[in-house]
Amino acid sequence: MKKTTRTISAALAMLALGFGAQAQTSGGKLKPEQAIMDVRHYTIAINCNFAQKSIDGSTIIDVIMSQPTKVLILDLLDSLHVSAVSVNGKKENFDHKNGLITINLAKELAAGKASIKVLYAGQPRIAKRPPWDDGFTWTQDSTGHPWLAVTAEQTGGKIFFPSKDHPSDEPNEGADMYITVPKDLVVAGPGLLQGVSKKGNTATYHWQTKYSINNYSLVFNAGDYRVVKGSYKSVGGNTVPVQFYVLKEHADKGPHLVEMTIKAAQSKEKYFGEYPWAKEKLGIVETPHLGMEHQSMNAYGNKFRYTKVGGQDFDWLMFHEFGHEWWGNKVTARDWADYWIHEGIDTYADALPVLDLEGRQAYIDRFKKSAFGIQHKQPIVLGKDIDEASAYNGDIYSKGGYFMHTLHYVMGDTLFFKTLKGLATDPQFTYDHQNVTDEVEQYFSKANGTSLKPLFDLFLRTTNKLEVSVKERPNNKYLIKLQNIDMDLPIDITTDAGTTRTIVTPKGVMVSSKTTPVIDADAWYMKKVILE
Repeated sequence: MKKTTRTISAALAMLALGFGAQAQTSGGKLKPEQAIMDVRHYTIAINCNFAQKSIDGSTIIDVIMSQPTKVLILDLLDSLHVSAVSVNGKKENFDHKNGLITINLAKELAAGKASIKVLYAGQPRIAKRPPWDDGFTWTQDSTGHPWLAVTAEQTGGKIFFPSKDHPSDEPNEGADMYITVPKDLVVAGPGLLQGVSKKGNTATYHWQTKYSINNYSLVFNAGDYRVVKGSYKSVGGNTVPVQFYVLKEHADKGPHLVEMTIKAAQSKEKYFGEYPWAKEKLGIVETPHLGMEHQSMNAYGNKFRYTKVGGQDFDWLMFHEFGHEWWGNKVTARDWADYWIHEGIDTYADALPVLDLEGRQAYIDRFKKSAFGIQHKQPIVLGKDIDEASAYNGDIYSKGGYFMHTLHYVMGDTLFFKTLKGLATDPQFTYDHQNVTDEVEQYFSKANGTSLKPLFDLFLRTTNKLEVSVKERPNNKYLIKLQNIDMDLPIDITTDAGTTRTIVTPKGVMVSSKTTPVIDADAWYMKKVILE
């Protein structure tokens, strides 16, 4: 694939470095007071004051408590000031400090359903370098119209609304957002637009999703937008509306990006099943920052810079962020420790158009080149109860994607792609069901018929490469064996007679060759070959 200003791997590494520099993050060890809280729905209503770069409003959090409690805890950054809290309609005492709203209930709250309402206002944190830094971006387009973007992946929704800020809990019944802006602006948000009400000089946009959604996707953008529309028939038989909220000044560029997005959707559906939010919409919104995956409304700021794949226009950023609708939004990690499930699998998916449009060798060459960007400085999976900033490093993209490439080779085309689609469509792994690495490994192992755990452990839980020793023996014989993994693996071995896919074991396999065997010439593995 040709590149314009930089390679995909380099750009994604920049994303990783930027996110890691943040001071506040999401996830980590779940607080006991929040562990007993199951968030069911958010209702977020805020007014945006562009002149003061401030917001004010309320959030209602509907929850189910698994046991009685006298304390409730929510996350909200201290840059916003809470004026009142009520639980089930009764005003309660609270403290708000160190990013936590601690609600000390006058009477014990029984197990079961409860509704928490928080009133608040203030100046939300401003993003210094979005999307590598979270917060609000108050800016203008080239014509002078106000333009607002919100990014929250690392810090979470607590940037502007009180929430349970942990990846293990998404609102199962969705969310409603009521965003009020100056009347000449348009608000883009998740789900379906329910209506627009105008009062005086303001307009309130009501966006609603009925799907479960991660709280960093509960964001919005506002600008001088025009909506370029399209639609396509999904593999599930649904007609999916496609909406691109593009600045008025770029509206003429919208139809081509919509066309490319529909092609991307058809490519993704081939490998991963139906677009996950087919009953709502496939949305894109132009932003002043590079981009971000936001469920059913992906942020796009690549400025219509296209490359070519198979002679066709291709926008790597749109394609990558759109892929997160499956890997990140539909198939979601329960712990940031397992973040590679989002970024690694989605980075692997970025290569599939190359396979389809330019052929197998181009696909192989792409991964061979990407190997140079893998740093091997720390394992991809560091344990459990990890916060987002700690988990985020460049290797979750590049090495995570390469690992899936390796798994593709080990399992073979038919079984691998069948299993990958199965993971993306199995109700036990999607929507309300978050996942950890062990569960993904067990799913692939079951499909494979033999345990793949040693492979997952080596490449995801260590910084080691696969070590293959080649020992010369008399009479043009070579003993080839695996040195640091306790399983048999297929490896392409090239001898004077050609290349053969050979099962290599820890005990070793003997091959005959008049020339020194070449191990894995196409680099399906991250490996170290030891010649003796």
